[in-house]
Amino acid sequence: MLNQIFPIQVQGSLPDARLITYIQDHYDEINIDMRPLVLICPGGAYAYTSVREGEALAMQFLAMGCHAAVLKYSCAPARYPVALTELASAMALIREHEAEWHVAPEGVIVLGCSAGGHLAASLGTLWKEDFLTTALDIRRDEQRKLRPDGMILCYPVITSGEFAHRGSFENLLGPEEGEQGRLADAASLLSKLSLETRVTEETPPAFIWHTLTDGSVPVENSLSLVSALRRAGVAAEFHMYPVGGHGLGLANRLTQSRDGSAIQEECTTWISLVRTWIESRYVKGGGKL
Repeated sequence: MLNQIFPIQVQGSLPDARLITYIQDHYDEINIDMRPLVLICPGGAYAYTSVREGEALAMQFLAMGCHAAVLKYSCAPARYPVALTELASAMALIREHEAEWHVAPEGVIVLGCSAGGHLAASLGTLWKEDFLTTALDIRRDEQRKLRPDGMILCYPVITSGEFAHRGSFENLLGPEEGEQGRLADAASLLSKLSLETRVTEETPPAFIWHTLTDGSVPVENSLSLVSALRRAGVAAEFHMYPVGGHGLGLANRLTQSRDGSAIQEECTTWISLVRTWIESRYVKGGGKL
């Protein structure tokens, strides 16, 4: 296995921004030539990256037969678009190694939890933005390599409107009042990052799950995105569980919080459901890994 750390540094990055890879070795005697890769963006309200939503999830995807990678992206005091540019840089790095790592063609899936879901969905909806190609020195005719082939969004932050998780946007954009004074375009940028408004027919397919009783990031975040995907004709699978708090991770003891929370038996099925989704869309012939 290639368990390697790649520094990810763009303008404005914090020193510890990095990509951690879990690339399974290729063996001629095993009848798997290419594997999907799941690129994981942990949550943390853009204040930190939660360890509960990183390696533990990567291990589940390895057990399915996928490759995995975890992005520790820059959070506050880093501001938009640093984290998004880092994710795009990580995506470009993976694309450069697709053949070497035996990554399935059109099989790079970005996963995000909570604010990491906002980051993942930002790449899924904003990958054609010129500032990304400029920052990464990528030609316009190569920008499609920044587009994820799919999105897995776990209780994601999506909207900056009525049901916004305000703390995530404050950490992402900074307070309106700062050393440079009131940002004249703060409202415009906040609106731009309400991702249900940024969906197009070129947004990748999505698997989304949320709980009805999430008290931190209301389920309307996911509902608004599902509605936008449907209107754009983009394939989406959505699961709404009737109970469960925020930040569940795997919803079992493997990602249990120190205070004993983040266990919800009803929600543990999402990982098996997403396996079926991956195998049906990203495994050649719709077979099993």
